[in-house]
Amino acid sequence: MRTFINNEIDKAISVFSNIRTNEDILAKAEVCVGEICAALNNGNKILLAGNGGSAADAQHIAGEFVSRFNYDRPGLAAFALTVDTSILTAIGNDYGYEMLFARQIQATSRPGDIFWAYSTSGKSPNIITAMRTAKQLGLKVIGFTGKNGWSQPDLCDFSIEIPSTETPKIQEGHLLLGHIICGLVELRMFPRT
Repeated sequence: MRTFINNEIDKAISVFSNIRTNEDILAKAEVCVGEICAALNNGNKILLAGNGGSAADAQHIAGEFVSRFNYDRPGLAAFALTVDTSILTAIGNDYGYEMLFARQIQATSRPGDIFWAYSTSGKSPNIITAMRTAKQLGLKVIGFTGKNGWSQPDLCDFSIEIPSTETPKIQEGHLLLGHIICGLVELRMFPRT
């Protein structure tokens, strides 16, 4: 067991080290902070979605924005599109699973909002459909995926690709960068004196 534990930790360290030295990822994270702050300052909101563990990531990051991250401050408008079982099951039943998030974006968004999409494979049909809908409605799209990128990269305004092909390591990288972005948004929106 100890070998397995050490190997997993070593892989995580390798992914985090690769993120730290990847100028493209760091620059895109900084741009995402600016875009999120601009949207929130204009009265817009952040909509987040993913499947499985990525659904949990979407909910986690939405919670950090709405509640707090490092310190007390006013809440920020962020919503995970993964949490309302009545909406999810109605859309799934009436329109199909592929429309799960696109229908919610169509119903709740306005131009200037941001859709933060999670897909470790970059191929999730319901996320791709949601990204397409978001772009058509005038939202900016932030896409968090893995090393292989998005199957339709033109749907992303800002794509952050974790340098791994292993789903757990991609998710660990997503959480690291999600937390960093939350912390920087909080600092920029509500500077500590």
